[in-house]
Formats: sequence, C-alpha cells, structure tokens
Amino acid sequence: MKTIIILGDGMSDYPIEALNGKTPLQAAYKPHIDRIAREGRMGLFETIPEGFPKGSEVANLSVLGYDPAKTYNGRAVIEAANMGVVLGEDDVAFRLNLCCIENGLIKNHSAGHITTEEAGQIIESLNEALGEDSGEMPVDLHTGVSYRHLLVLRGTAASPKVNCAPPHDHVGQRAEDLLPSATSDEAKSTEAKLRSLMARAAGILKVHPVNRKRVSEGKDPANAIWPWSPGRKPKMATFQERYEIHGAVISAVDLIMGLGLYAGMDVVRVEGATGLWDTNYESKAAACVKAIQNHDLVYVHVEATDEAGHAKDLELKIKCIEMLDSRLVRPIIEGVEKVGLEVTVAVLSDHPTPVSTGIHAADPVPVAILRPGDSPDKTTSYDEEQAREGSLPFMRGDDFIKYALGIDKR
Repeated sequence: MKTIIILGDGMSDYPIEALNGKTPLQAAYKPHIDRIAREGRMGLFETIPEGFPKGSEVANLSVLGYDPAKTYNGRAVIEAANMGVVLGEDDVAFRLNLCCIENGLIKNHSAGHITTEEAGQIIESLNEALGEDSGEMPVDLHTGVSYRHLLVLRGTAASPKVNCAPPHDHVGQRAEDLLPSATSDEAKSTEAKLRSLMARAAGILKVHPVNRKRVSEGKDPANAIWPWSPGRKPKMATFQERYEIHGAVISAVDLIMGLGLYAGMDVVRVEGATGLWDTNYESKAAACVKAIQNHDLVYVHVEATDEAGHAKDLELKIKCIEMLDSRLVRPIIEGVEKVGLEVTVAVLSDHPTPVSTGIHAADPVPVAILRPGDSPDKTTSYDEEQAREGSLPFMRGDDFIKYALGIDKR
C-alpha cells in the first residue's frame, strides 16, 4: 500500500470568539479534507514531546517517526542539508532570519516577507563584510529562501550551547532582552561572536541599497539578522533502513526538504512553491501524483497556514485552509483515482499556530487517515473537536507513521 501524507503547517488552532467559538478548521469550507475524515479514521497526535521547542523541526521529526530525543539538533542543520552546505563534525549551524526591528522592538520575523532576490543581495553583502575563512571561529553565511538563511560557525571553538530566541515567538518584544546568551562557559566565545555579528550587521543593513529601496516603497526593511536554533549535524537512519520503503518529499521550505534528505527521501522541487499563501498548489499536487507512482511514500508539506497564523491573520488562515483543500487535496485525490492506485491518504498539522497568539503551541494535532479497506469511524469533518471523538488511539512517537504506512494496523 502506498501512502501520501499531506501536512498543513500550523493549521490547527483554538476556538475563536469572532468565529462564535469555532476554530479556523471548523469555519473553513474544505469538503475534500472532510471526506478523508468522514470516510477514514481520526485521532490526536502529540508531535512535540514535553521539554522540546514548539517548532516545526521537532514536530516534523515526530511526524516522520523519529525520536527528537535522539535526532533533534536544531533546525539549521536540517536546512543546511537542503541548501547543499556541508557541515564538519565541529561546525555549528544557525538559522539566520532577516528581521525588522523598529524602536528597539521586533516588528516582524520576516523583514516583511522580503523576496528571495532582495535577500540574496543582502546576504551576499553581509558575507563579504562578516565572513571569515580563518581565525578561531570562521564564519559563513548562506542564502536561503525569503527571510530564511543560514549562519555557520566553524571550528572547535564554536558551541551550540547558546540560548537563542526564535524571533517569530517574540514579535513586539525588546530585541536587546533576547540577544544570544551562553548556557555554559564553553559557549561564552560563541555568544560574543553572535552578538558582534548582529551589531556589525545592523550598521551594514541600515544603509544597504535594498533596504533604502524597500523603505522608499513603504515596506519593512531587513535591518537585523537574528541567529537561532543552533546545532551540529544529526545522525539519522533513512526510511529505507527503517522500513524498506522509498519516499519523496515536496515542500518549499529548506527545513522540510533537508529533513527529507536526512531521511533518505527524494526531494521533488516544484516551480512556484513559495512557502506562502501564493504557493503553486496545483503543481505540488501534480508532482505528488507523479511521485506516488514510483515511490512508496510522498510527504507533501504546505507552509502557508503557519505563516498566516504568525501574522495573526484569521481571514488569511481560513483562506489558506480552503486553498489547501480545493487546490491541493482535491487534485491529489482525483489524480490518484485517475491512475488507478490504491493509496492511503493522511492529513494533519504539525503543530498549532493560533492566530490569537501568533506563536507555535504544543497541543496535540488532529489526524485523519483514509486507508482503502478500513471501515470508517463516526467522525464527519476534519477539525480539533472531531479528532477527540475519533477511533484512533492517542498517538505519540512513531505511532502515526507506523499506522499511516500500514505497519501498525490498529
């Protein structure tokens, strides 16, 4: 049996007064996702174990059945894999956001969702000014997508034991209170290095031509760099080694594609995949239908719902759920039926990103799984409340991936 997993990042949420106590999933018109719940089975899945960061890096490790206690080393090292950045055993990688800071406060974590083209020019300038090939702690900066980039500190002096605040969790707070801080004596030099790079970058960004142009157009400037989620490269068994299956991953986000690479999956790159609400849903769906014909598992990830949650944009979040349904789930189901394949289809969120807070939460997420031949339970729609009434036992660890793959029949 082949398996397609469709993940709406940050899609689950809390009841909202403006929706008369409904969640965005309950309010959205999503007949095709609801069909998966109605004809399949539902349940809840704890994707973020207690004590771990409430982020997509931990949650997606759990979705794919990896134990974060054994494999979690920050998100930057996973993104580095997809960016083709080779890390040495002692190197420490950091996700590097381009942010907008205004009046000393973090205005947003994305520099107003700066374009990749603009960001590329900025990172190139920063690497010329801040990059170092030698010394105690050589520095590399690498361009990613939009506001998401990579900072690598190389050599034995670099340490991942630094407390770095995720900027998307601290919008509106004083940047000075959130600067990197060492959690051990060995990391004091890393703390100093990071703070120095941030201060030097601020002076460069203040006068950078890209930012001058953005300000003239009424857009937020990328006037700060923000390193976070440090780690060294992980060691992970592949899906072939674990389950003897051949998988593929489809996403616009370096984190998810990098995780797929570590898991030994093929990365299917889709033109027009943006990681935002304007992503190319149709091409992702077509790529999924094509990939499932010669893979055992296809993992389709959509970031748009998470970004809408971070923006606290309720209307956009509902719209993103509805586009996920009509422009991705519908053509995937229809495409699979057209080619005559028997496929298990699972839909879930990796974690909630409530519009009320704009930050990730660790609550269990709703899961719907439709497997040919399985009798349905009594659930009728895909949402948080219905999931509590579903027949699937509460899932932790690798429960979800084993059930989705048919290894655990329940």
